[in-house]
Amino acid sequence: MIDQKIKLITGSLLHDIGKVVYREGSDRRNHSVSGYDFLKEEGKIEDKEILDCVRYHHFSEIKSARLKEDNLAYIVYLADNIAAFADRRKKEDTEEKGFDLSVPLQSVFNVLNGNNQSFYYQPGDMDDQGKINYPASEKKPFSREFYMKICQRMLDNFRGMNWSEEYLNSLLAVMEANLSYMPSSTSNEELSDISLFDHVKLTAAISSCIYDYLNENHLSYKTELFDKKDFYDRNAFLLCSMDISGIQSFIYTISSKNALKNLRARSFYLEIMMEHIIDLLLDRLQLSRANLLYSGGGHCYLLLANTTETVIQIQKFQEELKEWLLKQFQTDLFVAFGYVQCTGNAFRNVPEGSYTELFRKMSKMLSLQKQHRYTAREIIRLNNRKEQDYSRECKVCKKIGHVDEEGVCPLCRKIEKLSKNVLYADFFSVVLENPDEREDAMPLPGGYCLVADDEKKLCRRMENDDYFVRAYSKNKLYTGKHIATKLWVGDYSTGSTFEEFAREAEGISRIGVLRADVDNLGQAIVSGFCNSKNGDRYMTLSRTATLSRQLSLFFKYYIRFILENGEYSLEGKNGGKKRQATIVYSGGDDVFIVGAWNDIIELSVDLRRKFEQYTQGTLSISAGIGIYDFSYPIAAIAEETGMMESESKRMPEKNAVTLLQDGEIHLVDDGDEEKEISDGTYSWKELEEGVVQEKYRALCDFFEGIDETRGMSFLYRMMELVRGHEEKINFARMMYLLSRLEPTEEGTKKEKYRQLSQKMYRWIQSDQDCRQLKTAINLYAYIHRTKGEHRDEN
Repeated sequence: MIDQKIKLITGSLLHDIGKVVYREGSDRRNHSVSGYDFLKEEGKIEDKEILDCVRYHHFSEIKSARLKEDNLAYIVYLADNIAAFADRRKKEDTEEKGFDLSVPLQSVFNVLNGNNQSFYYQPGDMDDQGKINYPASEKKPFSREFYMKICQRMLDNFRGMNWSEEYLNSLLAVMEANLSYMPSSTSNEELSDISLFDHVKLTAAISSCIYDYLNENHLSYKTELFDKKDFYDRNAFLLCSMDISGIQSFIYTISSKNALKNLRARSFYLEIMMEHIIDLLLDRLQLSRANLLYSGGGHCYLLLANTTETVIQIQKFQEELKEWLLKQFQTDLFVAFGYVQCTGNAFRNVPEGSYTELFRKMSKMLSLQKQHRYTAREIIRLNNRKEQDYSRECKVCKKIGHVDEEGVCPLCRKIEKLSKNVLYADFFSVVLENPDEREDAMPLPGGYCLVADDEKKLCRRMENDDYFVRAYSKNKLYTGKHIATKLWVGDYSTGSTFEEFAREAEGISRIGVLRADVDNLGQAIVSGFCNSKNGDRYMTLSRTATLSRQLSLFFKYYIRFILENGEYSLEGKNGGKKRQATIVYSGGDDVFIVGAWNDIIELSVDLRRKFEQYTQGTLSISAGIGIYDFSYPIAAIAEETGMMESESKRMPEKNAVTLLQDGEIHLVDDGDEEKEISDGTYSWKELEEGVVQEKYRALCDFFEGIDETRGMSFLYRMMELVRGHEEKINFARMMYLLSRLEPTEEGTKKEKYRQLSQKMYRWIQSDQDCRQLKTAINLYAYIHRTKGEHRDEN
């Protein structure tokens, strides 16, 4: 990256730092002047081009500054305007004027999916402990002391940097750590739901694109961006998306031996491969990670320049990437690209409908590429490969090829070694292919590989290793030379094998597996801010990017805190329980978690509740929960829990969970028609209130102190009768069976019996209650089953 572009990105990221100084209260000048003096005098920045970007990014100042035609300040000025137009949207029916410097950041979920709340985040920064900053109705103001602390902390960070390409991403990390919960705008007339970090990041992305567009077309900065007034309608940008196909097959098609470690390592490998692919493309386009709008779940969005060179580089990169994936994984993995040209005005949905149209066109291109992955020549070549020895199949991934003496292919062997580092290594370094590290290094596209490092080893590598390219830190906001970014990784784990979790489970020795994802997320990303009542005024690129980042934080970072501090209990006990579980995968919108079966059910409720609180009820989760013997094939587990998750999404409102299926179906009203839904599928509310609170806990309360053998025998017989409760003879049998449990003496037990029998009489006359009762009986039986007892779990 050339020096001028580095200065432009640096100036863009720092252009609004004067807002922090201004709100601290000691300097009441215009924030562009405050920021200029702060960086020059206390930050010790001497470069005039960087300082000009900070000093002259407003019209009132740049018009009289007499800057050169090619001064970078003109680019930052217009990029700031484009970003601000998308950020700062007038409140509905507001009559407030002026500014409130202490105002906290509002939640972007306030205006998502028709919501109309006024919730705020607590003043703060990115918490190192992973505690969740939930939006709440209480409006806690920023204090002058807090802004003073942020100013000092940023100065301390700046002193450890030099203003070069090697530190660009460290600067981005500093801004994220300190400005993520600080509002960009404090105007009483506007929503304050875009953070100062999201604003300066988007400004830097737009600046980079404008720079490339103007330079390829040999246009004057001042003339095009300041003198003329039409750049907002110029197709100067490309909105680009990448999407990996084949993730599920790659992760889950493995043998059961060491399955948990393998699953975790495989998902992490794909996650970091995606980040590396993003960085490779950004490097080729001479851009920073400011241009990355979102990454998660094998998918990303990028903001690029609409130049001939950009399109050429994308197409060339895609071909090289496809060739590498074919060589490494045959046709198992494929990366599709979609991109569409757009204007600055489209980022704020001008003209109306243009913003949604961007995503529609981009999605269409992605779909077409997935349907037509390979050329005729590539297909012929794939079908005419040299005959292979089909007796040499990897016992882990089942692929044909070279295997070692234990029957494991080289890639699976490396993944096995990587699994030891996923949880405990702080850094992962990308290096050029190096014979000295070939044995342990994971292959990456472009002639690179991945190795795990601790801090000391990374420092030595940075200083002395000619093969070193960049490093990723995990769950910590580090700064330093060549630190590409931090990776938020859901690396929570309390066990290393399925067998360990089965032993930790209450009652029956079984593992639980949770698969869940967000309902209608694609729709929320594309049109969640559409609202005809307010003229779609909040439908902007900045809000889409903010929403994506907030969801990614929840599933990649905050989820660890939720599992560490479990709250929900089947028995209704107080929380504070550390979950016996391991996160196999937790991406931008979905999770796959394995653990003790009872912990999995409980943590799923925690996850649903916390997500509802985090998103203010604007988004929901649907899930499938399977309970298995620890030796059950992982591929079958993934498929079955995926089917359960799909079954949950067939509920009219989604927002549901499927567990402990009984092989039967029932009908639910979907407005115009009735849907057949699998037995064991419930709305979350029905599971918590109907199954657990009303029925399961009633069984626990009644059978407490009763001979366990007698109680279990009763429940098994009751289960059989409930399954055929429509028949009158079974109803009579249930009443008779229940009467045999009646205590002979008056007292507490007699009263409990009366209460349960009355409930049972009511429940068995309702199809819905009978469904819930069957699940509650199954739960009770699992909890009270002895470790060695076996019984049909269907």
